[in-house]
Parts: sequence; C-alpha cells; structure tokens
Amino acid sequence: MTDRDVTGTPEPEEGSGATPFHFTDKRKVDPTSGAPRVPAEGASDAAGAPQGDQGGQGDQGGQAADPLEALDFEPSAETAELEKAKADAAQHLDALQRERAAFTNYRNRALRDQEAARTQGTQDVLAALLPVLDDLERAKQHAELSGPMAAIAEKIDATLARFGVERFGAVGEEFDPTVHEALMHRADAEATATTVELVVEPGYRIGEKIVRAARVGVVGPE
Repeated sequence: MTDRDVTGTPEPEEGSGATPFHFTDKRKVDPTSGAPRVPAEGASDAAGAPQGDQGGQGDQGGQAADPLEALDFEPSAETAELEKAKADAAQHLDALQRERAAFTNYRNRALRDQEAARTQGTQDVLAALLPVLDDLERAKQHAELSGPMAAIAEKIDATLARFGVERFGAVGEEFDPTVHEALMHRADAEATATTVELVVEPGYRIGEKIVRAARVGVVGPE
C-alpha cells in the first residue's frame, strides 16, 4: 500500500448520500525515505481533539472574552465583618502605640524629675553642712585634727564623695571667676597671671553645679 493509497480521500459516488471520510497517516517513519518524522508542535493535540470540543471552545470565546465576568465577587456578610474587624484592630493598635509613646515620655520625665529632686536634696544637705565642713578643713590646715576626729572627718569626706560632692580650690590654681570668689588681691610685679595665693574656704560642687565658689586670696600682676 502506497502513501497515495493511505492519505488519499476517496470521493463518494454521486447520489449515494455517503459522507466523505479522510485517512490520516500517523506513521512515525516516512515509508519513502525511511527517515523519522518530526511531528509539528500542537499537531497531535489538534488532531486528537474532538471536533465538538473545538467548536465548544469557539463558542465560549465568542460569548465572553473575560472568563472572570461569570464569577460572583459580591462581598458576603462574613467578608464585611472581617474587614470591619481588621479596621477595628488597626485602630486599637494605633491607640496602643500612642499610649505606649505617652507612657515612655512620662517615664523619662519622671526619671529626670527624680534625679533633679535627688540632686537638689543633696545640695540642701551640703549647704547645711558647710559650716561644719569649713571647721573641719581649718582644723586640718592647723594640724589640730587627730585621733577619732580625723577618722570621722575622713568618713564624712567619703560619704560626700559617694553622693557626687567634690571639694575644689587649691593654692597655685589660676584664678577663675566662675569657680573662685576673690576675697583679697595682692599685686606682684613678677606675676604673669592671677593665681590663687590663699584658700580661705574651699568650694563645693555636685557634678557641674557649683554649690559654693571657693573663697580665696589671689596674687596678680600690677
């Protein structure tokens, strides 16, 4: 049997009423050349697809270009409740974040106020103790502090240091009007700068806060 016999389409006799039929050569090897045949892309799908399906697809394509038009996207009651719940959750979250920020600011402000009150309390106690501290300092300068009183004076200094109290003012320091109060001034032709010559009462400060300036006698150029 030749290719012509296989692939040919016999014509029906006139007046017979028979429907013409068609033979398709599905052999994978060309009977003439013996070479393997490469099927065309989509040929097998097109050949194997029933004509009824193809026609149905054509009808669907003609009826609706967008297949999503036939779907119902009307929100249901559950969807509306879910959206409302999401909106309420977002509103509550925003309110919570605002409250948290307000609480953080309040806590920081309370800590600052607490530290300021603590510093002010230390300043008040130090100001009340200044006469006692001055007497102890004079006793040290005159070597009149010994025995138990010397130990008590050291404990007082250690306690003040624990609360951030610092004593300043020493002979030889350059005069600084922001931390020194000059009670006496002596001119010296050989002096090149104004310096502390005598410490009458030492100064005290807490951090950067000057509780009392050092009261000193100074010497400077004429």
